[in-house]
Amino acid sequence: MAGAEEYLDKALAIAHRAAETQLGAIRVAAGLVTDALADGRTFWVFGTGHSHTLAEELYGRAGGLADVRAILEPGLMLHEGLQKSSLLERLPGLADVLLEINPLEPGDVLLIASNSGRNAVPVEFALGARARGVKVIALTSLAHSNATTSRAPNGQRLFQTADVVLDNCGVPGDALIQVPGTPEPTGATSTLAGALLLQALTVEVVTRLTDQGNPPNVLRSLNV
Repeated sequence: MAGAEEYLDKALAIAHRAAETQLGAIRVAAGLVTDALADGRTFWVFGTGHSHTLAEELYGRAGGLADVRAILEPGLMLHEGLQKSSLLERLPGLADVLLEINPLEPGDVLLIASNSGRNAVPVEFALGARARGVKVIALTSLAHSNATTSRAPNGQRLFQTADVVLDNCGVPGDALIQVPGTPEPTGATSTLAGALLLQALTVEVVTRLTDQGNPPNVLRSLNV
């Protein structure tokens, strides 16, 4: 195998591994979200760099929960520059600012996506949220996190700060395929595996709330 065929084969294997190994964690995470929404609390989602796309996967999406609040900080996304985003997500103290301007409250649930889980902002945001009585779900790569050191001042990585961890089962560095003659591997999987897990989480939450007699608002495509 080579090229696209090799990537598709290996990426689908990671997706299958994530589906097979993370179902229990999905159910635990869904329980937290279900209880929060049933109690009138808020489900927040957040990510930095490319992981912000996974926050958007749960926000404003056809078939998704309408009652989701996404924290989309422009400087931590990519449209203001890759270097800016990369530097800001390493900045200690920035999470405190975000927590001041986003009113997370006791009983809420927060999902944070970060593939490496090593940078200061996701770690400090998780810790600050938990200090406010918020349950935290981490979507990360345990293989990547365990293969690297933390950039947060306290030395922790995201998976160490969360109530529940969803592992995207990706490889360290995210890219799968080493093409002969190129210095770096290519073909990332964190977005596809992460989106798979988050859509499963959404369906589980909708199912549980409906079974409780409290069907949630689900968004319908504006193009239907």
